[in-house]
Order: sequence, then structure tokens, then C-alpha cells
Amino acid sequence: MKKILLKSALVETECDKTSRKDIVIGDGRFLKIADAAAPADADGAEIVDCSHFAVLPAFYNGHTHAAMTLLRGYADDMPLQKWLQEYIWPFEAKLTGDDIDVACRLALLEMIKSGTVFFADMYWHRERTIKVVGEMGIRAAVGVTFAESLMSPEAIEGNFKFLAAHTGESERVRLAVAPHSVYTVGETLLKRCADFARSENFMVHTHLSETKKELEDCERQYGCSPVRLLERAGMLGSNLAAAHCVHLSDDDMKAFVDSGATAVLNPNSNLKLASGIPPIDRLLRAGANVALGTDGDSSNNNLDMHEEMKLAALLAKVQGGAETLPAHDALRMATVNSARAYGLMDAGEIKEGYLADCLLVDLKNERMVPGHNLVSNWVYAADSSCIDSVICNGKFVMRGRHVDGEEEIVREAEACAKRLAY
Repeated sequence: MKKILLKSALVETECDKTSRKDIVIGDGRFLKIADAAAPADADGAEIVDCSHFAVLPAFYNGHTHAAMTLLRGYADDMPLQKWLQEYIWPFEAKLTGDDIDVACRLALLEMIKSGTVFFADMYWHRERTIKVVGEMGIRAAVGVTFAESLMSPEAIEGNFKFLAAHTGESERVRLAVAPHSVYTVGETLLKRCADFARSENFMVHTHLSETKKELEDCERQYGCSPVRLLERAGMLGSNLAAAHCVHLSDDDMKAFVDSGATAVLNPNSNLKLASGIPPIDRLLRAGANVALGTDGDSSNNNLDMHEEMKLAALLAKVQGGAETLPAHDALRMATVNSARAYGLMDAGEIKEGYLADCLLVDLKNERMVPGHNLVSNWVYAADSSCIDSVICNGKFVMRGRHVDGEEEIVREAEACAKRLAY
């Protein structure tokens, strides 16, 4: 892999302090970050003038449904259960593998252009998602989805076989066990998923405590909250990434935090579906591992992690005061915290030896001026238009705001969505 030298880039060296650095990238990692790169480190490298760029960590999307891009704007302004049962699931039943290809390419294009290089996915046709991730050069934790109410027993067994073979895993793709939720997966299968994930060293990715109805139904069926049901099934643990976590009692929160699980918050989706506001301040005060995700395009309605980061920071301040969730911590929730939730322990930061995933942010963009505080500007003032280029695994996946093939991706998605909706 050819080396890249990011010359004279503005980077944060410690909290609220920045300086110009030369950054050498090779073999998919940050090889050297220094005031002046040693010639040996940069030998034969492509030199990129970064005198008007800041280099910032790329985003890691901790929860989404990539192929739901084709449902963006299809069914809006209704509660979750009606939205799912009357609109989303019937539409999804029409999707073919080829449709998933088209939808995933659109999702990855959207994520790349808004600075995301990793996403944790929960959807169907996982082989198609894996293929598109390989084509477009970013990273993913592809969930193998379990939903008893939507799957045959044979399909469930096929999922376990697929996982046991570690099918499709690669340098940039890992698998996750993904029981959809406590309202689509029963206690027996939840326990089997939990046991299997431990035995095969997989992460578990699920929806948890998203709506009040979910809590009421779980209490009626199992005599406990969704959190306690996962605990009973052996699923609470450090390998669990639980999306939403909107409705948590104090007892639920203690059990969740004590287990070491990660809460992946999706405030835009939760607000749009009127599911509630995640208890960001309470989770932080309780010492929870907190990350961020966008949810799917049909409920957000975009995959822009920058929006998620800013909204989380603002909601936390309303809940806990102006000093709650400062800009640096909000950025970590959208980057390193999400990466580590899925086992990427050497990602999400601009550090020597870490995975070379980063953004080149235009310091001349009007939203980045004046430059009193780089991270504050990035979290509170900027948007994705400030991103000039995106690097994943040491390679440009967007350069000068352009992604290879983007025009064709958009054309195919428009045609596919029109065919499916009418």
C-alpha cells in the first residue's frame, strides 16, 4: 500500500491545544505524527498539502440499518409499532438481493460523504452488505439478524451456521450476533444467541428499551423489564452494544452499567418517532459506556453522525447543565467510543499505530472560522460540508468531496425506489 504524507495538518495535540503536524500513513495505519516527518518515514509517499486542513477522527456509526436508505421519506410522522408493522416490514418484504446492493451503495455513499468510515449494521441479506462494504472501502460490523416473528426455524439455524463459519469476515468486516429485540426474539433464542456469541467471541448488537410499549409488553409477557430479560438470558456484558436505551429505570441502569455493556444512543430517530429522549446525562453520571449511531434512513432520516453528535451534546446539556458532555466528550462518543463498542480498540483517534481512518476538514469553510477552538467548532458549528476528504484504512475513499461512482449510485437508487414504491 502506497504511503501518504499529510503535510502540515492542524491536529489537536491535547485538550484545546493544536499544532501543525506531518502525518505519515502506511499499511493502513498512522505510522508517524511529528513536527517534521523523517525522510525515511515518508520515502516514496504521496504528499498532500494540508496547510488549510485539520485532520480529525472519522466517525464510527454504532447502530444503523444501511439498506433502509430506499425507505427514506416513505413513511413518516407515526409511532414506531405502526410504522414498522403497517409500512416498513411490508415494503421490506419486496426487497431482493439486488435491491439490497443498490440500497447499501447509497447508504455507504451517504456515510462517506458525511465522514463515517465504520457502521454497525442490522439487516437482511448480510452477504450483499459485506460485498458492498468491500467494494466501497470502509469498515463494518455486519449483524446476522435474528427475528423469530419474521423468520423460519430453518433460517434461524442457517444464521448460526453462517456465524460459526465466520463467513465474509476480513480486515475491514467483522460479524455480530444481532437478535433484533425482545419483542421479536423470545427468551430461549436470546439465551442461545448470548451463549453462542461468547463461545465464538462475537459482539452482540440489539435494540433495547426503545419505547414505553416495549417495556409494558415485556413486563406483561416475561414479568420483567427488557434489561432484566437480557440479564436473565445471559446477554448483558461487555460484548453487548444496545441501541436506543431510552427508557431505563435506576435499577435497569445499574444492571446495565455494571455489566460493561455499551449504550448506543440514537437521539434523532428517538425524537422523530416520539419514542423519547435518551437519558444521556443519567447514563454518563452512572459511568456507562456511551456511543452514538444514526439508526436507519427511514427513521432519522439521514446517516449523518455529525448531526447525531451535536444533538446528543445539546440534549445532555438540557438534562444536566451547560457543562454536561463537553465537545471533546461528544466527539469521543461518535468516534472512539463507537469503535471500541465493536472491538476496534486501536481506532477512532489520531495516534501513531492506530488505524488510519480520518477526515480532512476545510479550515477555510465559513463554519470553521474563526478558529478559536478546533473541536468546539467541529462539534457545534460545522456540518458535513466542511469535510473535504475521507481516509479509511490508509486510502482515500472521498477526495475533494467526490466519491468514485457517486452519480451512478444515485441514479440506480432513484430507479430502484420508484419501482418498489409504485
